[in-house]
This record gives sequence, C-alpha cells and structure tokens, in this order.
Amino acid sequence: MRILLQRVTKGSVTVDGALIGAIDSGLVALVGFAQSDTGAQLRPAAEKVANLRVFPDEKGRFDKSVLDLGAAILCVPQFTLYADTSKGRRPDFFAALKPELANELFERFLIELRAVGIQKVEKGEFGAHMLVALENDGPVTIMLEF
Repeated sequence: MRILLQRVTKGSVTVDGALIGAIDSGLVALVGFAQSDTGAQLRPAAEKVANLRVFPDEKGRFDKSVLDLGAAILCVPQFTLYADTSKGRRPDFFAALKPELANELFERFLIELRAVGIQKVEKGEFGAHMLVALENDGPVTIMLEF
C-alpha cells in the first residue's frame, strides 16, 4: 500500500463535471494498492495518516496532526502509484492490485480513517476519470509505504 500525502489548503475531485468530494485545510491522500496487499495494513496506515505531524505549531514546526486540528482528508484511489517505468517509455501497472480488490481495500481504508477519529473523510470515485484539484500548502508532500 502506498499513500502520497499532500498538506493542502483545499482539495477537490470532479467527475463528469460534478464535484464529488471537497475539503478545506487538511490532507489529500492518493492511495494505491499492490498485488501483495491483504488489508492487514489498513488500520496501521489510517493511524499513521491521522497522527502524522505535518501541520505547523505556533513556531512553524511540524507538530500538529490532522486529528489535532480536526482537519479533513480527501482520499483519491490512485493505481498509478504502482507504475513500473524501468523498461521502455510506457509504464506498466502489473504490480497494482486488481480493480475489484483494490476498490474493496480503498473503501475499507476510508472506514478505518473514520474509526481512528477523522471526522470528515471525502473521496474520489474508483475507476472514474477524475479531475483532482488541490492547493498544496508548503508545499508538503510525503510518500508512505506499508
């Protein structure tokens, strides 16, 4: 499981011209699953994301988490996090989990985020062509792998 986290002042997902998910200050999480993922990493990943101190305190140090601030998370399914570009010029995605299984794990991950205390969890649409807009704050972008 890979999660690319971006601290944002705002983020949104649009599908077919319709806004389907939006947040103000918080995290945008691009989430991808590998063939070897079973779901065992979902709770530890949710806890890490919820408690990761990537927001500044009064001194500007990374000392606050999304939980500390009551901020939101926008999760976007992103199988391309498992692109292999080692051969040729076209990436392959054979390492990514099959869509049906990945969608199930994605939905379970959203449940885990809520279970660890994130009040607002928005999401993109699995398998759809999404337009993801965000305003990266910092910029702060962190890759997590489980």
